[in-house]
Amino acid sequence: MRLGYLTAWLIIAMLGWLPALAQEAPYFVTYDHHLEEPGNLEIATSSTMGVPRSNQRFYFAPYAEFEYGVMGRWTSELYLEGQSTSGDSAVFTGWRWENRFRPLAREHFINPVLYVEYEGINEASRIQKEVVGNAPEFGEPNSELSQTHAHELETKLILSSNVHDWNIAENFIVEKNLSQNEGFEFGYALGFSRPLATLASSTNCRFCRENFIAGLELYGGLGSTQGFGLHDTAHYAAPVIAWQISDNASLRFSPAIGLTHESNPALLRFGYSYEVRGFGGKLAKLFGGKP
Repeated sequence: MRLGYLTAWLIIAMLGWLPALAQEAPYFVTYDHHLEEPGNLEIATSSTMGVPRSNQRFYFAPYAEFEYGVMGRWTSELYLEGQSTSGDSAVFTGWRWENRFRPLAREHFINPVLYVEYEGINEASRIQKEVVGNAPEFGEPNSELSQTHAHELETKLILSSNVHDWNIAENFIVEKNLSQNEGFEFGYALGFSRPLATLASSTNCRFCRENFIAGLELYGGLGSTQGFGLHDTAHYAAPVIAWQISDNASLRFSPAIGLTHESNPALLRFGYSYEVRGFGGKLAKLFGGKP
């Protein structure tokens, strides 16, 4: 068991050293309506660092993402995640399988996306890809939290619009823990972003304004069926920025500020991704099939 945790942890850590190999939205929590191109594979590594209150400990939660464009209106993604707490230990916290579907083929003023994710994680998970329900407890040791496993089903209604140079996205989240006899948990995420410039410069410049997208995320929990609302929930406001390093690689960064006592005072998030274009066709040729 310990060997399996160590192996998964090393995989996550090593992804952070992969060399840069597409401009993507700067969001870490909010989803918009843009899906991965069919046949392309995006590999990313991201991390969430929680800045604690006086009675809590600093934690570092890296995760790896493998996103594949199955079809033009269907993107599937696999997550592997871990967590390390200062003065405690490092543990592998589980995996997630995410699928996003666009019911409408063409671009509309409001573009809906249906999201379904299955999670096989434990209570030590800290990546906070979504914030739902009531605020979690952070005081228990990893040795206890990692022994409590959860099989969860998460759904989202994603609404996204491109208005002039802005992207505006709204997510409503519903999550169900299938391992326990309890109700549904709810959450939300809102995102606003735009490129710093819309006209490309005449020179090949990686630090030019058109290679940067900046915006803001707001996300938090909305309680559960046992008590819907804002009581005892965590909420964050997070500036976000993405830098297009090359034609198919980008960096993202976001310092989130906790807005309630139940939130972490701050979350620091950073991510790196690169896209392998035509991965599906290359894989088919490798095994003698048609691209």
